[in-house]
Amino acid sequence: MTGDALARRVTDLLAPQVLVIVMPPVVGWLAQGWTGATWGLVASVLCGGVPAAVVAWGVRSGRLDSHHIVDRARRTKPLLAAVAAVLVALALLVVLGAPALLVATVTAMLAALAVTVPVTLRWKISFHAAVCAGTVVVLAHVLPAWPCVLAGAAVLALVCWARVRLAHHTAAQVVAGAVVGGLTTWLTLWVFGLG
Repeated sequence: MTGDALARRVTDLLAPQVLVIVMPPVVGWLAQGWTGATWGLVASVLCGGVPAAVVAWGVRSGRLDSHHIVDRARRTKPLLAAVAAVLVALALLVVLGAPALLVATVTAMLAALAVTVPVTLRWKISFHAAVCAGTVVVLAHVLPAWPCVLAGAAVLALVCWARVRLAHHTAAQVVAGAVVGGLTTWLTLWVFGLG
């Protein structure tokens, strides 16, 4: 497999929409078993499924270049749809009494979007790196921390390499994304008393 083929595969397998769909049920299950996983599915459908459907529709209609939205100028509407979906998810989880860790996780998604959406209007910060870093921080909370951090750092480095290798981002853009995703998630968990 060539370097570009590997980078494309990493980019697809660890895309933000994939992580946002897979991570909440896993986190819910690790935190509270099947009940937590069910709450996580609610978060997955709204936070990941709805934005993924919006992007898929944009690609099919020709309004978006790909599900990675490489053209920064085309990111605004799908990102606003993602913000709206995360807000709805957060409201439902709070009102229906979801576990604190899942509420914190969805709040962290919203916090990261609050930083990255305005930035991406002027500079193409990496959502791949931001979501991957946030995922590592959340998983480090529910799994043995140091092994998770070490494995997560390796996966995050691979994602950052792939985005730069494909010329979708510069090194600065992936580093900025990783810092924003990791820091906003850690701060959110800390505010919730979970850090």
